[in-house]
Amino acid sequence: MIGAIEILIIAIIFGIIYGRDAIDKTFKKHADEGVVESFAVDVKDFYKKDPKRLVLLVAGGVGAFIFVAVGIYWALTRTDILKMIGLQ
Repeated sequence: MIGAIEILIIAIIFGIIYGRDAIDKTFKKHADEGVVESFAVDVKDFYKKDPKRLVLLVAGGVGAFIFVAVGIYWALTRTDILKMIGLQ
């Protein structure tokens, strides 16, 4: 049976391999360009290609953030995590 540590190690290895590929494929910016400028250009290009996809991506991001926030709220209020870490 595969344990959690082994799965985490495999995920890290895949993240390193595919992360480098993604960086190599998408790096097309100038060295003097800042992070915010680069992000703004990427969003503008993404919107020009398909505006509906960008709206769905933003809605999915907001939904994922709300899901995680509610999960954290539930974990803090319904379990004894605060007692375990000494905050109560």
